Amino acid sequence: MRITRHYLTVKGRRVHYRRCGEGPPVLLVHQSPRSSREYEAVMRQWGRQFTCLAPDSPGFGQSDPFSFRAPTTEDYADAVLDFAKAVGLSGIAAYGFHSGGIFLMNAMRRHPERFVALAVGGYPCFRPEELADVGEAYLPSFKPMPYGEHLVWAWNRLLEQSWYFPWYMPDDRRRMSLAHADPMAVQDMVMDLLAAGDAYRDGYRAALTAVYDVPAAGSDVPPALIASYAGDPMTAHIARFPPLPDGWEAAEQPTRDAHFAVCADFLSHHPAPAADLAEDRHRGFIAVQAGRFDGLIHWRGQGDVLHLHGPGCSLDLLSEDGVMIDLPGHGLSDPWPGEPPTDWAAWQVVIDAAAAHLGAKAVSHEALPCGEAVLLFPDLTPDRYGHHLVTAWANVRASHVFAPHYAVNIAHARPIDPAAMAPERLAAEHLALIRAGTAAQALHLARQAGGIA
Repeated sequence: MRITRHYLTVKGRRVHYRRCGEGPPVLLVHQSPRSSREYEAVMRQWGRQFTCLAPDSPGFGQSDPFSFRAPTTEDYADAVLDFAKAVGLSGIAAYGFHSGGIFLMNAMRRHPERFVALAVGGYPCFRPEELADVGEAYLPSFKPMPYGEHLVWAWNRLLEQSWYFPWYMPDDRRRMSLAHADPMAVQDMVMDLLAAGDAYRDGYRAALTAVYDVPAAGSDVPPALIASYAGDPMTAHIARFPPLPDGWEAAEQPTRDAHFAVCADFLSHHPAPAADLAEDRHRGFIAVQAGRFDGLIHWRGQGDVLHLHGPGCSLDLLSEDGVMIDLPGHGLSDPWPGEPPTDWAAWQVVIDAAAAHLGAKAVSHEALPCGEAVLLFPDLTPDRYGHHLVTAWANVRASHVFAPHYAVNIAHARPIDPAAMAPERLAAEHLALIRAGTAAQALHLARQAGGIA
């Protein structure tokens, strides 16, 4: 089942959201430091009975951050309500996990009239002595460092958060039963953290400093389910809840899949009204079916010339004005099915289809970097220790000192632009390269084969 992606301007702030399925609308709010991408598998399953809408919270994924510092629980909750109104929901049926559930619970407590039903995964009820564990020590600053030091921290912090809770306290008493070292699972979380940057702390802080917002017994509120599953550190908190309002229940499930099945069943009994959903028209995603490719292409801007980035880059790195796209497997566009092609014709048909859809009459290509594709774009498959992140950073940094970046000698020196060596600029290029993966080398080879310099 296809997930589509959209942008919507809400009170002057760009919000990115995913959509999937048919039926009564259900709003899904992600945890920190994730994005709506964490719900892709759930959306494909729930989309059989719901229209799933999953926005990126402010500062996460592809949504703009707040314009002010130190946003609170109420600010994130209000952002959910603002999005729901702007997208066209007249009544909210919603699911949120951890931080997402905290923000939704706050929104429901203050504005119960906006909701039809709420399902929450892993709602906390911290004891006073536990609050210190999830204070500022839980939220170190995360900013790009010149030599990629932040990447080593990011990988291991997200890896070890499944080993013990909180993540920075390696202690037998704090071990978790769902410990793993799955590089692809860690990679998904790291990519969301890299996109959020230091804003990840805002979402965490707002959630971890929230008061217990579950309405008191006897409150006049819509029905809700507070659920969890074995292995989630919040599961033990269910036993601490005081009496719940009528129509509310709390339940532990044996597995994550069982948890989502129970939540879907609950929400199916409390459907929200149908809605005509809104989106922006000046930037977004177009569905392209051309040759081997069948997926979404990310675009922005307008004009007669379609500007295309180079291998391992993205449209966000282009300086041109006008219309531009992320090529397949790059930026925010969908990947190729299977191995990316190295024949130019396969790429050309996708470009032609996108240009026709966007009304562009000509195409402009960013210049190819000099060098051999296999050396310019080495294998960046995620590994157990996160080495691929550091490799990519080193290559991006070296590319501003030598051309090609792997020829480290004075004969291949290039003029150094200090602005290009700024960690924030390197971080943007690094994120684009990691997103591209094997598509970067394939695009370079295809352009060479097609004579597109």
